[in-house]
Amino acid sequence: MTNRMAAALLIAGAAAVLAAGAVAAGQGRTVWDGVYPAEQARRGAEAYAQACAECHGADLGGGDMAPGLAGVQFAYNWHGFSARDLFERLRVSMPPDQPNRVSRQDKADILAFMLEANGMPAGDAELASRAGPLGAIRFLAEP
Repeated sequence: MTNRMAAALLIAGAAAVLAAGAVAAGQGRTVWDGVYPAEQARRGAEAYAQACAECHGADLGGGDMAPGLAGVQFAYNWHGFSARDLFERLRVSMPPDQPNRVSRQDKADILAFMLEANGMPAGDAELASRAGPLGAIRFLAEP
């Protein structure tokens, strides 16, 4: 390994450690920073009623075979993950019989509705319907 390559690897590793430290120290955006607008959550409520409520309950409380999507248990299950992680879970596996039946935009709207239902405040900018930008938003159970 050349000295340049070793230095590049050392710098990349240090950057990763610093980035992880910034997240751990509470820096960066979280779901408590108003990461969705109320209008998006309203659209999400409509999409949720059509695609999700049958299994997860009209009140997001869960059902016999599906977990709740609101409340303390849900929030702590996702604590420390990113909004991308939650969006990707929705995107690739929900609804379980036909994940492609619900569009990416509807899934982003449903995620906004879920955040609202969990007491996370609304803001101005819409949640993206692509996973990449959502990786910068941490899901925290508490502010």
